[in-house]
Amino acid sequence: MSISTERVFAIFRDLNKIPRPSHHEERVADYLCKFAEHLNLEYERDNENCVVIRKAASPGYEGAETVVLLNHMDMVCVGMNDPINDPIEAYEEDGWMKARGTSLGADNGIGLSMALAVLEDDNIIHPALEVITTTNEEDGMSGASALSKDFIRGRKVINLDSEDYDTITTGAAGACLQFHRIPMKRLPAPGGKRRWYRIRFDGGLGGHSGVDINKGRCSAVIAMWAILKAIYNSYDFDVASINVGEANASIASSAEIIVCVPSGEACEFVKGQQDMINEWLHEEYPQDPGMTCSIEKCEPLDSVIPNEALEALLNSLEEVPQGVVKMSDKMPGTVETSNNVGRISTERDHIFISTHTRSFIDSDMKMLSKDIADSFYSAGAHSEVVMSAPAWQEDQKSPFLQLVSNTFQDVLGWRPRMVAMHFVLEAGFFVQHYPGIQIASIGPRIVEPHSASERVELKTIDDIWQVLLELLKRLAK
Repeated sequence: MSISTERVFAIFRDLNKIPRPSHHEERVADYLCKFAEHLNLEYERDNENCVVIRKAASPGYEGAETVVLLNHMDMVCVGMNDPINDPIEAYEEDGWMKARGTSLGADNGIGLSMALAVLEDDNIIHPALEVITTTNEEDGMSGASALSKDFIRGRKVINLDSEDYDTITTGAAGACLQFHRIPMKRLPAPGGKRRWYRIRFDGGLGGHSGVDINKGRCSAVIAMWAILKAIYNSYDFDVASINVGEANASIASSAEIIVCVPSGEACEFVKGQQDMINEWLHEEYPQDPGMTCSIEKCEPLDSVIPNEALEALLNSLEEVPQGVVKMSDKMPGTVETSNNVGRISTERDHIFISTHTRSFIDSDMKMLSKDIADSFYSAGAHSEVVMSAPAWQEDQKSPFLQLVSNTFQDVLGWRPRMVAMHFVLEAGFFVQHYPGIQIASIGPRIVEPHSASERVELKTIDDIWQVLLELLKRLAK
């Protein structure tokens, strides 16, 4: 690896010392501002903590058009006891970088580290640069949606947030993130002889609710719904709490439900339901063999969910589609429209549910999102749209994208695919804010983002770095 590539890894290690879940990026923004100050570079920070750092062109290349390097500073924190304070412990194994028990943050920490390494190295030939890092990309894209019209000046953007190493991402699905709340008034826990149990679902692969949505993985939301529906008509039971999922943009890999049942039915309940649901999981989700159910005794809680609220939740989840809704006719093998229920939790006065709807067809996304909200509304829930991001599609024959493709060919000896991906990028907001902008998204190979199995292939980091340096040189000329 070159010295510059080693610096990319050093910056990434620094970033992973700074916890950065969505909505808590202040310390990363501080780090970026100090980084710019140390290099005596101009920077700007907006009210959403988005930061742009500007660097003049290499001497002799002042006439070239400004280029924007785009990344986001937040990450999906999975497997962390305290994601606001816990750093990430990364390690290398068999050519991959991984994290111990948590998500790694390669999405989008590696791309951000590359952009900062470019700013730091005066030996790299480049045009004038604007390195922009947005906030809350993973949970609403509020940073990108609120950008001012003059925050960046460049109209050629290299987004370093892609996860498919052999691909130039030239389009992305639109997305609508909604929060639904079923109101309720908790009831005192029932008296008499009752046994309390904790039902756990663990070990699911989880994953990205866009790129992994068609891989046949078990959502813990569906597993939770299945077991509650199974016991609904068979047992006199109460539910005290439900907590499912780790992040709004992830397929839920775990769930915990606390219930109480009459003591006379306890033995049958434990053995029957645990065996039945594990057999069902094994048969229904062979691609996700790690997902298992366990039922254990636990301490009683003070209150339970009223039956009406539980019924409203189960009925709504039965109506709301989960997973792939439609495959694309124009892009074989690509999901066109999908929906994922990311999190469910029982709060003091309501049940919270998040849904993440994606589509390459904006009208289909809006229609499906409305249908989902209507389903919850009919159950008495209140819904709010937290984020609605437009789909984005570039002209794959444009000179800019052809230059990016040619650079891959010349540097690595092969030509990347140009594809639209079923995940959401901020590009749609940039197209809205900055007329005439052109965007190409590239990145190293990142596997299982948004999960504790997230990993990045080391060789592909070096390859993308070399492509980036050559691309900047060509854009400067």
